[in-house]
Amino acid sequence: MAIKNREIVADNFVDIELEHDNTHYKGWVQPSDKKNAKGIPSSFHVVLNNVFFANLSYNQEKWIADDQRPDDLVQAVGRRIEKHFPI
Repeated sequence: MAIKNREIVADNFVDIELEHDNTHYKGWVQPSDKKNAKGIPSSFHVVLNNVFFANLSYNQEKWIADDQRPDDLVQAVGRRIEKHFPI
């Protein structure tokens, strides 16, 4: 599903950009309202290149996606998320 604009997103999103396997990705991340025990968002809604990528969460020292995505790309996106939200 292509995302044409951010009208579905609240004010709490951050833009991200990265290069991975010779592909440039640009998009945005929205943290969930639900927080873990440390007060950190429990998951992050990720859109890359105007397409929904996945909901990512940090579990047992690793980023995981709720959809089947290449693990190395999930980890790269997770590292970008960490620049904005301390894990």
